[in-house]
Amino acid sequence: MRNPEKSKLKRNLTNRHIQFIALGGAVGTGLFLGAGGAIFVAGPAVLLGYLVAGIIVFLMMRQLGEMSAQDPSAGSSSYFAYKYWGDFPGFLAGWNYWFEYALAGITELTAVAAYAQYWFPNIATWKTALFFFIVINIVNFTAVRAYGEVEFWFSSIKIFAICAMILAGGYILFFDPSLVVGATIKNLWQAPCVGLHAGDAAFSGFFPHGSIGLIMALPIITFAFGGLELIGITAAETENPAKTIPKAINQVVYRVLIFYVGSLVVLLSLYHWSDLSTSESPFVMIFDRIGFKYAAWTLNFIILTAALSVYNSCIYSNSRILYGLALQKNAPHALTKTNERGVPFNAILVSSAITFLVAPLNYFIPNWFEAFKIILSFVVVCILVNWALLTLSHMKFKRKNKETLFPAPFYPYSNYITLAFIAFILTAMTFSQIGMAKQVTAIPIWVFAVYIVFKITKKKT
Repeated sequence: MRNPEKSKLKRNLTNRHIQFIALGGAVGTGLFLGAGGAIFVAGPAVLLGYLVAGIIVFLMMRQLGEMSAQDPSAGSSSYFAYKYWGDFPGFLAGWNYWFEYALAGITELTAVAAYAQYWFPNIATWKTALFFFIVINIVNFTAVRAYGEVEFWFSSIKIFAICAMILAGGYILFFDPSLVVGATIKNLWQAPCVGLHAGDAAFSGFFPHGSIGLIMALPIITFAFGGLELIGITAAETENPAKTIPKAINQVVYRVLIFYVGSLVVLLSLYHWSDLSTSESPFVMIFDRIGFKYAAWTLNFIILTAALSVYNSCIYSNSRILYGLALQKNAPHALTKTNERGVPFNAILVSSAITFLVAPLNYFIPNWFEAFKIILSFVVVCILVNWALLTLSHMKFKRKNKETLFPAPFYPYSNYITLAFIAFILTAMTFSQIGMAKQVTAIPIWVFAVYIVFKITKKKT
């Protein structure tokens, strides 16, 4: 195994920064836009899906947290797979993670362009995507603390908005339901009393499409939780990681669950799920339809900043993954170069070049929702591969580290449960009715292609 070079990144991120970086990566398009597709497939049972997925992600995050607190390094899951498993697992984990966030960045910018259509329907989506691509990348070329501050404020806006929405919706439901016609907590299990499907028993019940509907929604829900692993990426630039990483992980997971489940309970009670659209944000759509025009306008702005927040996180994580791969000698040495502020300039440049593909993608596929679905399916596959490599690396880690600072609960059973969940999601995708089967069958092809590149790279070194 080749010895990695020492990191030159600066430890300028505080607990406040990494909390919101992780929230920024997880609370975005997966909730604000992707939830519409999940609700359409599962109905109100989508709430159970988010809860189950959240528990699995908590187990996995604790596995990552144990490794990151014990051995903080740039590259996160790639570094751990490389150090505790072997050269190829590290190579695969790193490049898979990088590819995942390159695609996720394209997805988020596509969503940004879609949100902007709410105000500027006559501006082509590729132009909006390109504009925000330039703005966010300028931020990432500055010092890491500047990135952390921008991400902190981006995340603060959307988290404040979600909390305000939960409180406002809760007030309407429990104290003044007359403000919204048909608003009732019973919308979670009964047929709609107003709207296009009023009184239709086919749209009643917590599981309107049965357990199969919930299973089919799980891949979309999985996309929503991709991004929490960013906590591991920040470890190399975090002040006192042994103390900060455990605190951040314990706090961020339950906060995400509260935001996801809490906000969806409110929304699905205010407006019956059967009249929602898969190609619109259910958040904006509901407030727009019930007559809160200014609330819908404001919420659309907040959702747009949420997507920008996730894209901001994508560029950050991708550049640090490339930097970590270069330290491991699994990527060109030029990617280890940092500027005087400790920013891996070349790694950001390469990562940005890939997400620039968002412009031609939206140009040749002007129907943004079709572009969004295509990329989302590939992102979900990459997320699952990354989670599998992470939990397997943790098992290798535990064999060499019996006593650690932040032990993961229920080892090794939590690892087995995580792997079983991943296999279950891949099986669900194989039988999905929204076109995810091809992406699953592409996994062995993708792994084999990475292996060939790995062999070629190893021969040259």
